[in-house]
Amino acid sequence: MYGSYLLILILSLVGLYLLDRTHKLAFTVDPKRAFWSMVPAFVVFVIWDVAGITLGIFFRGNNTLLTGIQLFPEFPIEEIFFLALLCYSTLIALTWISKVLNKK
Repeated sequence: MYGSYLLILILSLVGLYLLDRTHKLAFTVDPKRAFWSMVPAFVVFVIWDVAGITLGIFFRGNNTLLTGIQLFPEFPIEEIFFLALLCYSTLIALTWISKVLNKK
């Protein structure tokens, strides 16, 4: 179904935020710190993707689950949401682990 991958990514980000809010982990504790914690990794992943596209390693392919919106050739808009999900889930996991270890 057209655009369903983007919808799944957005719903996953919302789910992470609800988990974050419930357990007071990252953005709900210190939004500015959480944002700036994610930015470096996000930028590295975008550079990684652009390098892979430039070298002909990564390509979008033909998939009906994507919206078809590309930010530039072979870089679909869904990739931005995927990278945000990747960085946010890592931030949530590391914050939760740190919180659990500090309780002991």
